[in-house]
Order: sequence, then C-alpha cells, then structure tokens
Amino acid sequence: MLNFFQARIRHGYQAIPDPLTVGIDSAFPGLPELAEDADLTLLNELCPTKAFEDDGLDLGRCIFCGLCSRKYPEMVTFTPNYKMAADSRQKLIMAPGQRTLPRMDFVLPRQFRYSFALRSVSAAGCNACEMELGASNNVNFDISRYGVDIVASPRHADALILTGPISHNMADALSETWHAIPEPKYLILCGTCAISGGLFAGSEAIDRAFLKHWQPCLYIPGCPAHPLSIISAIVSIMRGSK
Repeated sequence: MLNFFQARIRHGYQAIPDPLTVGIDSAFPGLPELAEDADLTLLNELCPTKAFEDDGLDLGRCIFCGLCSRKYPEMVTFTPNYKMAADSRQKLIMAPGQRTLPRMDFVLPRQFRYSFALRSVSAAGCNACEMELGASNNVNFDISRYGVDIVASPRHADALILTGPISHNMADALSETWHAIPEPKYLILCGTCAISGGLFAGSEAIDRAFLKHWQPCLYIPGCPAHPLSIISAIVSIMRGSK
C-alpha cells in the first residue's frame, strides 16, 4: 500500500481537466501547414503515399511520417493543432497557405448531444489507431465524460467507428456489424488507413467496397489519430463545431 501511494505521488496529476482546450506535445505531428510557394510536385515525389495533389496536401492519405517536413522544412510544418477532422472527404485537403480546416457543418440530431455510443471495428488495422482510440477513454483523456461510450454490441451502438484499411477477411464482418446497428446510425472513419487505405491502398488484400455504399459523417485523419483529435472531432458533431 505504501508503494502505491509513493507511485501516485511520483506520477502527479495525470488526468487532463479539459481535453478540448489543451494542446498536444510537440513530438506528435498535428495539423500540417504548407508554405504558399510550396512545390507540390517535388513534395509528392518524396511522399510514400503520394498525398500531395495539385490543390494541396490530402490529410486522408498523409501518414504523418514527417519526411516532407524534415527534407523541406521551409515548405511543410507540422503544428501542435490536433483539430483536423472533417465531415467530408474534400475538406481534408490542406491548400498552400491554409492554416485550419473548414468548419464542419454536420451535427448529429439533438438526442445524441449528451449520449453517443460507438461500436469499434478494426478492419485489418496495425493496432496503432486502435490503441489511441482505447486511450481516448483512459484516465488521461476520459472521452466518456462527454457521454461517448464504446460498446461491446452493435445493437447497443449509435455509430460504427472504423479503423484499418479493410481487408478481404474483415469485409463481411464489417458489413454484418454495420447492418446490426439500429437506425439512425452513423459511420466514422478514424485514421489514414480507414479513410484512404494509407500505405495499403491498392493492395490485392484490401476490399473497400463497403465505403462505396455507405457515406461517413466524420473523417479523423492521423497515423495514428491522436486521442485529442478523436475526442474533439466526435464532440464537435455531437454539439456543433466551435
């Protein structure tokens, strides 16, 4: 018992009073910013997922490896801004000179304002986003304080939160889980692999047909997505963007 109290004193106060108002550690790459004169063609040649397009950087394909910012720091900077979710795929494009993502317009119906149950499905994820999703409900971040719960059964869920690029082996399980969630239901994509396939896009082992039939209401980029990004994004669609 004495050792327990000594350890508690050493650790200090670890819980975050309000995850929606704090910043992330500088070691974790947040929202990237492109210089207005950034050479997107040059950056795309360097990028392992070819996330740079003619109109900017696609956060849905960026794996936040930081290779571009290390090679060309004058063109790309990763900021501590963790608020980088979007309610449409197009809004994930960061144009040169842009500092923030567009405001999200989608808001859940009023009955979900203080209670929102998620069923998590890892469709061939590497377990990085899955760990961060789990961490979002630990003592530090405590997403449940906002009424968000990750439930064991899809029949108890309001939404499905997907991680992973969706392998052939998980395609049927994902579809069955989705159909088991009662209406109204919502789809959230968490992490680069879920949004675009990430490094696995184009692989013969991937089957992303599910996303051709069902429209996500929320895209949370990151590789992995940070707990603060997850929490701020979900609370934003529950109560409206601020």
